[in-house]
Amino acid sequence: MELIQRYQHDLSAARAYLLQEISSLNENEFNRFAVEDAWSIGQICHHLWKTEVLFTKAIVFGLKRKPISDAGRKAVEVVLDQAVKYRAPEIAEPDEGPFHVTELIWLLDGSRQQLLEVLVKIEDEAILKEIAVNHPRFGDLPLDQWIELLYMHEQRHAEQIKKLKAHL
Repeated sequence: MELIQRYQHDLSAARAYLLQEISSLNENEFNRFAVEDAWSIGQICHHLWKTEVLFTKAIVFGLKRKPISDAGRKAVEVVLDQAVKYRAPEIAEPDEGPFHVTELIWLLDGSRQQLLEVLVKIEDEAILKEIAVNHPRFGDLPLDQWIELLYMHEQRHAEQIKKLKAHL
């Protein structure tokens, strides 16, 4: 379970960073559009929650599939490059808001708990490298890279929030 423990650590570190950035915000700051044509911090957090729920569903779906031999590795770390812009798939776009900081922290905690419950039940973690599920940006993505992408995606948005806070 060495791999799962590493993922738990990386997921926890990304979440701690995110919570550090949002926990001191009041509702007005959380919902303010600090930069034109950008989401509010609350919307970013809602997007992160929706994404984690979707990723967990993809992993659960994948775990029910048969391994495939040609699930190639993808360069998911590109998500950390703030210069590379992405448009979220419609299914992962946030609601309009307004949002409450405590409610979104609660939602994020719940989605993380669901993900961790799935991960700790995996008996043979090698299967994570052998099963791929289609990702809207990366195509067939091995399950272990879905997990890596999740915490990198959260890191990306925590950095974005940090920058947005300077405009509040």
